[in-house]
Amino acid sequence: MVSIHNLHFSYRRKPVFRGLSLELEPGHIYGLLGRNGMGKSTLLRSIAGFLFPQEGEIGVLGYQPRKRQPDFLQRVFLLPEEFSMPPMELAKWVHLHSVFYPRFSRAQFMQAAAGFELPAECRLDEMSYGQQKKVLICFALATNANLLLMDEPTNGLDVVSKSQFRKVMAGFLDEERCIVVSTHQIKDLENLIDRVTIIDEGTILFDQTIDTISERLLFRISYDPGEASTALYSEASFRGNAIIEPNTAGEDSRPDLEMLYKAVMLRSEELNKLFPAKSNQ
Repeated sequence: MVSIHNLHFSYRRKPVFRGLSLELEPGHIYGLLGRNGMGKSTLLRSIAGFLFPQEGEIGVLGYQPRKRQPDFLQRVFLLPEEFSMPPMELAKWVHLHSVFYPRFSRAQFMQAAAGFELPAECRLDEMSYGQQKKVLICFALATNANLLLMDEPTNGLDVVSKSQFRKVMAGFLDEERCIVVSTHQIKDLENLIDRVTIIDEGTILFDQTIDTISERLLFRISYDPGEASTALYSEASFRGNAIIEPNTAGEDSRPDLEMLYKAVMLRSEELNKLFPAKSNQ
């Protein structure tokens, strides 16, 4: 669905990407993880065609995003981190914008809005920032765009709203759709994403499915200081030491994405040796 090859991009004298390559496939919710300012938003905007690569190629659904063709724009939706909503009724705003998306479903919009407990009749300018973000999330899902790019969607949401977000999102994934969620708030997405892509300094450090991570890595608590010292990664917890180690015995464990992220940032080379070479791009 998305093919990025040898991408180079800079803001004036500040390099962001130097030869980045990445493949994104339908049927996945990708968690694009990384620190602020490390290229996540730039990557999403490049895929959507708002920024143009200085070198390299980006292909999305057979289109070149920089050309911004109408057929392309109908099939891709970018939910930005920063936005401004106009002073108008919610229903009018939805009506005005939905015409640009032939597959937009009002029923799906209302379904998502109900999941967020949004009021049916209201003005956008009278909503809180969090409510406005929920409106955008509902609209994005209801477009039925093949590629949905979401930049820090849980920023501005309270704890209850974040739980609602996970439930709403889980009901909208299908085999034809690819969803990429950029965040540095890893815990917000831990039970939602099924593929992890970690970016730092404009480089893909790690790119694996949750299933593959569970197959290759073991996440567990150890009370043995010796095990903690030889693990791929460890950190103290109130129950002992939380560790990550190679899953040599094929045991089942639930990946802790926050721990995994820290481990990748510190020991990406050692971790990637445990995974198929094709994902170390």
